[in-house]
Amino acid sequence: MANLEAYQEYQRIEDFEEDSPPGEEDLLVHVPEGLKDSWHHIKNLDNFFTRIYHFHQKNGFACMMMSEFFELVQFLFVVTFTTFLVNCVEYDVLFANRAVNHTGSTQNPLDRNKVTLPDAILPTQQCTQRIQENSWIIFLLVMAAIFWIYRLVKVFCNVLSYWEIRQFYIKALKIRMDELCNFTWQEVQDRLISLQREQQMCIHKKELTELDIYHRILRFKNYMVAMINKSLLPVQLQLPLLGNLVFLTQGLKYNFELILFWGPGSLFQNKWNLHPKYKRSGNRLELAQQLSRVILLMGLANLLLCPFILVWQVLYAFFSYTEVIRREPGSLGARRWSLYGRLYLRHFNELDHELHGRLGRAYKPTSKYMNSFTSPLLTVLAKNIAFFSGSVLAVLIALTVYDEDVLTVQHILTAITVLGVVITIARSFIPDEHMVWCPEQLLQCMLAHIHYMPDHWRGNANKSETRDEVAQLLQYKAVFILEELLSPIVTPFILIFLLRNKSLEIIDFFRNFTVEVVGVGDICSFAQMDIRRHGNPTWMSEGQTEASVYQQAENGKTELSLMHFTIKNPRWQPPQESSVFISHLKEKVQHDAQGGPSTQLLLSEAPLCTSLQSNESATGPDTLLASVLAHPILTASGLQGRDHRFIPPSTAASAAASVLASLSTSQLAHPHRGHSHGLLQSSVHPESTMYRSERTIIESMSNSDSHIRSNALHSEFATAEMSLHAIYMHELHQQSSHSQRTSGQWQNTVPMRDLHRNTGYQAAHRGLGSSMSMPTPVHLGRWQEEEEEEDVGDQEINSGSTPKQGTRSSC
Repeated sequence: MANLEAYQEYQRIEDFEEDSPPGEEDLLVHVPEGLKDSWHHIKNLDNFFTRIYHFHQKNGFACMMMSEFFELVQFLFVVTFTTFLVNCVEYDVLFANRAVNHTGSTQNPLDRNKVTLPDAILPTQQCTQRIQENSWIIFLLVMAAIFWIYRLVKVFCNVLSYWEIRQFYIKALKIRMDELCNFTWQEVQDRLISLQREQQMCIHKKELTELDIYHRILRFKNYMVAMINKSLLPVQLQLPLLGNLVFLTQGLKYNFELILFWGPGSLFQNKWNLHPKYKRSGNRLELAQQLSRVILLMGLANLLLCPFILVWQVLYAFFSYTEVIRREPGSLGARRWSLYGRLYLRHFNELDHELHGRLGRAYKPTSKYMNSFTSPLLTVLAKNIAFFSGSVLAVLIALTVYDEDVLTVQHILTAITVLGVVITIARSFIPDEHMVWCPEQLLQCMLAHIHYMPDHWRGNANKSETRDEVAQLLQYKAVFILEELLSPIVTPFILIFLLRNKSLEIIDFFRNFTVEVVGVGDICSFAQMDIRRHGNPTWMSEGQTEASVYQQAENGKTELSLMHFTIKNPRWQPPQESSVFISHLKEKVQHDAQGGPSTQLLLSEAPLCTSLQSNESATGPDTLLASVLAHPILTASGLQGRDHRFIPPSTAASAAASVLASLSTSQLAHPHRGHSHGLLQSSVHPESTMYRSERTIIESMSNSDSHIRSNALHSEFATAEMSLHAIYMHELHQQSSHSQRTSGQWQNTVPMRDLHRNTGYQAAHRGLGSSMSMPTPVHLGRWQEEEEEEDVGDQEINSGSTPKQGTRSSC
C-alpha cells in the first residue's frame, strides 16, 4: 500500500503539466518535504472533483464498491440464467405436453405421473452439448464475457481511485467515514476551497471559487443543458398520426456525449480543452463534414450492435419489472421525470442532488395537475370494463373458495391474474369524484419548483395542448420503459438522418459559446451566467445585456440560473455585471413590496392556503410559499382578514416581493448571519408558532444535532427563497412581454452575419481574478425558437390521467 501511494503521488507530480495553460509547460514546481503525502498539483481536476462529489453523494467507499460488485454479479446472473432457460429446460415436460412416468418400487402409484421440477431440467451433459451445438449462443457468450471482463477491470480501477478519494477525505478534509453522512456538500466544498489555500491542488490560481468547482464537475452537462435550451439536439420528432414527440433515452444521450465530448473523434482533445481547430471559423465547413462522418460511423455502429443491445434491453426490463407489474399493475400508470425534462428544467451549474431535490418537490403538484385531466368517454368505458371483469373474477374466486380443486383447471390461475390486471388498469382511468379541478393554481405551484414555464402555458392551464407538453416532462413509467426498449432501434436513425444535418450548427455552437477560463479550461459560456453576454431584456436584463436573440438563453435560463447559484452559494462573489443585475432585482423587489401584503398577514393565512393546496405535510417554508401562491385568490374572493377588514386585491408578484423584501431587511439588521435564507426566521412575526417551535427545538438540541438541524432548515429556506424569486421573476417577465406587445416595441436584433468574423475579443471575468477569452460569434443560420421542456430513485404515485380533457369541478 505504501508503494501504491508513492506511485500515485509520483504520477500526480509527473503529469501535472498536461493541465498547464500555454506557456507554462516548462514550469518547474518545487514540492516541499512537508507536503510529500498531500494532494497537490492534481493532474485531472475534473475527474478529481467529480469523484469527490460522487463519493459524498453515494455515501462513501463501502456503499460505492458494494454497488459496483453487485452490478457485476447482476450482469453475470442475467447472462447465466438466460442461457440456462434457453438450453437447459425441457418445456414439453414443464407444460405437461409429454407424459412422465416415474418407475420404482417405492414410488407412490398416484405420484408416478406427477411432474416435478427436476423432471423439466436437462442433465448437465445434455445441457452443455446443446450450448456447444449452437454457434449463436457461443458467440453471444463470448461477447458477454468480453464486456464483463471490461467491467471487471473498470471496477478494479475504481476501487484504487476511490480508495485514494477515501484517504483524501480522511487526511486532507478531516472527515471520518462514519461522519460523512452528517456533512452537506456545501460543507465539503468549503473545506476544498480552504484546502486550496494551503495546498495548491490547482497550480494556475491561488484560490478556487464555488463556481470553479461547479464548472469542473458540470463541464459537459452545462453544454447539454445549453444545447437543449437552444433546441440544437434533434430530440423533438414530428411523426405521422402521433404528432410532435420528444424522444431522449439513456442510449441516445450516451451517443450524444460520446460523439461530442469524450469519444474517438470528439470535439474535445482532453477533459478540459476544446480542440483549437474548432475555435477558428475559417474551416468550419470542413470540420462540419468531418463531424458528419463521425456521426455516420457512430450511427452505423449502433445499427450493427442493435440486435445485441435490444436483446439485453428486453432481458433487463423483463427481470426488472415483471415482478413489480405482477404485484402492482398500476405502477405502469405512475409517472417519472423524463430525461428530457431533467435537462430542460435544469439550471446552469446545478448539481445532481440539487436538481433531484427540486424535481422531487415539484412531483406532487405536477402529478396533481396531470391527474386533473380525464376523458369522459374513457371513464365510461373503464367503469364498464371494471364491472364485467370484476364480475367474472368474483365468480372464479367464489368457486376457488368453495373447492380448491378449481385451481387445477387449466389456465384458471392465468385467468384470475389477467382479470386482476385488467381491473387495476381500468380503475386507473376512473377519476376521483371528489377531486376539485384548479389547473391554474396547480400550474403556479409547479412553477414554484420547476422554475421554468413557457409563456403560452399561462392562462391555458385547462387546455389539452398544455397538458401534452407537461407530459413530455413528466412521463408515464410505461412510456419510459417502451422508449428504452425502442432506443436501440430508433437511435441509429436519429444519428444518421437527423443529427448529421445539425453538424454545421453544432460546430458553430461550440465555437461561439465556448470560453476559456484560467484555472478551469474551456467551458460553455452560458455556464458563466453572464447577463451582459446572454441576458434577455424581458427577464429584467434590459439595459444590461448586449446579447442578440441568437445569443440569449431561452426562458430566462441565464437570469434564473444566476439567482439559483447565488442563493445556493451565498459566499460566492459574482462578477460586476451579475452584481449589477442582482442589485437591480433587489431594488425592484423593495419597490413592489410597498404595495404588497405584509409577511405577518401571509403567515396568518398559511393554514387556509395550505388546505387549499392539499399539502397537509408542509414544512414552515412550504407553508409560507403556499401563502404567497394562494394570497391573490383569497384577496380576489373578498374574504376578510384577521382584523375583519377586507384586504385589497394583490398579485403573486407583490406577495412574493413582500417576503423577499423582508429577507433583505433582515439581512441589513443581522449582517453577521451571512446566510441569506437563514434570515427568514427573523423576518416573520415573533408570535408565529411555526418558527417559534423550530427555534425552540433547535435550542434544545446538542451542539452536533443543532448543527445538522440548522443546516437542514437553512436549506429549506434557501429552496423557498428561490421559489419566490422564480414566481416573482416570471410575473415581471409576463408584465414586460405584455407591455412590449401592446406598445409594439420589440428588441432590434443584430444579425449574426453583420458581426465581425475574423477578430476575436478578450473578455475579463471579474470574479476573483478569473479571466476568459471567447471567439467571435458568427452566423450559423436561423434558430427555431421552440417551447421545450440522468440512476436515481424516482418519486412515483399512481396516476389516473388520460390524454383528453373532461368536465370537472373547477376553481
